[in-house]
Amino acid sequence: MIPLSDGVPVQRFPLVNAALIAANFAVFVFYELPDLNAAISHASFYPCSIENACSTPEPWGVSWITAMFLHAGWGHLLGNIWFLAIFGKNVEDALGRLSYLIFYFASGFVATIVQTDMTLVSTASHTGPALGASGAIAAVLGAYFVLYPNSRVYMLLRWLPVRIPAWLCLGGWFLYQFIVGNYGLVHTNSGGSGIAFFAHIGGFVFGVLVAIALLRGGRITVPEARWYEK
Repeated sequence: MIPLSDGVPVQRFPLVNAALIAANFAVFVFYELPDLNAAISHASFYPCSIENACSTPEPWGVSWITAMFLHAGWGHLLGNIWFLAIFGKNVEDALGRLSYLIFYFASGFVATIVQTDMTLVSTASHTGPALGASGAIAAVLGAYFVLYPNSRVYMLLRWLPVRIPAWLCLGGWFLYQFIVGNYGLVHTNSGGSGIAFFAHIGGFVFGVLVAIALLRGGRITVPEARWYEK
């Protein structure tokens, strides 16, 4: 499932979203590529640091931020940035630049905490690094799901171009994360995928809740999302 466009124009240039995309690219090219393993080892987030169960290069209060801009390879980076480029511009348009920036970092923190909590209670080893922007981007998808549910997402489905409502596209994405994440939680002997499914789940739910709260509180107005208002 590869989204290509959402077809929803923005009222102004998405400056913050573009800056976040540029920052992710810059960190990967100038910081990670010269020595990928060393960069990941030094600036990633380690769940064990929450319980002071391991010694880490950076305190967890700093590493959850640095880890948001790290990626394990080109595929990881481009996949995350692609979704952010398509859906983030409209969420920034609805929230405003400063609110969107705060929302993005808050989402990354929430996603990290949710993934860390599930890691600490479900696995024997907590020393592996966690990295990537996908938790924060999942929250952007959750907010988009609420704000623009009926926008028509142009996408490739098994190389077949289709247009489907955003609620179906993003709802299907979330359902997949939820099913696969919980399957791995129950079947702990199935082997890890290396994907932080609970960061995606936590981020998406956080994005949904924030968007609904802002709509119902009258802080933002998106005509297509009026059915969420009181």
